[in-house]
Parts: sequence; structure tokens; C-alpha cells
Amino acid sequence: MPLPHHQRAHGRAELGFALTPRGTVLKHLFHAAPLRVLFPTPEPDDLPLGVLVNVGGGLAGGDSLDMTVTLASGASASVTTPAAEKIYRSLGDATRVASRLDVADGATLEWLPQETILFDGARLERRMDAVLAPGARLLAAETLVFGRAARGETLTHGALFDSWRLRRGGRLEWADALDLSGDVATRLASPFGFAGAEAMALLLLAASPAEATAARDLLRAAGQDATLARPGLMLARWLGPAGAVRDAVAAAVPVLRAGVLGLPARLPRLWTS
Repeated sequence: MPLPHHQRAHGRAELGFALTPRGTVLKHLFHAAPLRVLFPTPEPDDLPLGVLVNVGGGLAGGDSLDMTVTLASGASASVTTPAAEKIYRSLGDATRVASRLDVADGATLEWLPQETILFDGARLERRMDAVLAPGARLLAAETLVFGRAARGETLTHGALFDSWRLRRGGRLEWADALDLSGDVATRLASPFGFAGAEAMALLLLAASPAEATAARDLLRAAGQDATLARPGLMLARWLGPAGAVRDAVAAAVPVLRAGVLGLPARLPRLWTS
């Protein structure tokens, strides 16, 4: 007997920022349920802040989110989420999340969503496309948690496809993809794979070669592993317990904000409230 057809949610959000004599201001906004965009007042010395809110509380199989953030020349902004995103067990269809970041010359974007939690049986296809001008800067973090760690749940079945594409000046500078399917439990437990890790995270800084090198050196001085994938692109990755991975990202972001971007050494307020 075929499974019943359930109504699915397809959310969309578009944010556009531009630099004016008053500083960076919002120039374009569109959102469709279940996505909403809120704009809490930032600290006086910090960037304009956009908060992507999934009012549905989580995503099931067949749901989709499509997000676009555009910064005009010279603008600076930060985008985050108010809480972890939950990907529920799927009845068959994948949850699809697509993000596109367009950052013009001289602009700085922070993409700092909180972690995504994959419930056991979740099926997620997530794609990120970052398109940068030669003089743009992007600080981005993404964290995945394999199961509800607080409940002792692990990811034993389901599927994950996670793709990154970063282009600068019209050229592909970095491509990365993770395909976690098949015998998920064995792959997560393998000492040559995830070694039993509850979570993984990526922190990326795309900037000038000097800034990316400085970022790598700052994180290494703080006891974190970081590398240069190419001139102007710094990467740091973590695997381990969910709490430790989140703490590592939370410690690294302020270091790079203060040491490279010239911003206050703090996390988005919603990360700590």
C-alpha cells in the first residue's frame, strides 16, 4: 500500500544589503513561509544582522529551503539563525536546502548559522554556492550533528549529501562534497572515516592572501588546526563530540573577527542567548 502524500513546505528568503552614507542598509527583502527573516538591533559597534527563522520548527522529507544573500560593493552584514535546525526522519523523500551568497568587491559577509541536527533516518541534500568578487570577504561556518546527541541518539540510517562551491572572479576556487549514504552507521564508526564522531564542522575564510594566512596562524596559535586550501582561502574542520565541536567553532569565530576582519571578538547574540 503506497504511503499517503503529505503537504510539504517550500520556504524561500532573499536578502540584499547595500552601502549608503548611513552605512550598510537593507535594500531587498523577500521571504515565504516557513522562512522568515528578522532584524534584531545589533550592538552599536557591530554589523547589521539578519536572522533566518524556520517558523515550522524543523524540516521533514520533501521540505525545502532556498536562501539568497547579496551584498553590494562595500557593504558588510552578518546572517545567522536563532537555534539549531532540525532535520526529521524521512518517509522517503530528501529534505533540500540551497543557499547562494553573492558578495561584491569590498564587501564582507558573515554566514554563521547554528548547527543542523540530523535525526536518525533523516535524508538531507544541502548545497552552498558562494560567488565572490576578487576583493570580497566571506567568513562562513557550518556544523552538522549526527543524531540527537542530548538524547543519546546516533545516526544509523538515512542519507546526507553536502556540497560547497566557491567562485571568485568568475573562477571556481574550491569545491567540496560529502556523500554519506548506504551503511551510515558503519561509515560513521569507521576509524578511517568519522571515528565515531557525533558532529563535524567547517569554518571558512575567503579573503586576501595575507588575511587568510593571518587567520590560519591565529587559529594555530589558539590550538586549532587550520590550513590554506589556496592563497586567500583558509579552512578549519572539526570532528568529535557535539558539544566540543560547537565550542571549537564558537571559540574560533571571535578570534577571526577580531584578528582579521577588524570586528568585535564576539559571536552573534543569538548563539549565546
